Amino acid sequence: MLAIVAAVIFGLALLLDLVEANLGDAFAPQTLMFAGLFCLALHLGGVGGASPVNGGWRGRGGSNRRR
Repeated sequence: MLAIVAAVIFGLALLLDLVEANLGDAFAPQTLMFAGLFCLALHLGGVGGASPVNGGWRGRGGSNRRR
């Protein structure tokens, strides 16, 4: 999920850079690039991934039935 957010932020930063829009210091392309890199680093670090709470992990063997 964070990788998708990072891709959207990178796309917005690229679009703002291409049209040379100036929306102030808060939404400068470089600031958005750093926000995208932060989201990408969180994604690669495992934050926001699957967990046992939301049913993302399966036990050994890939099924939930008891043996």
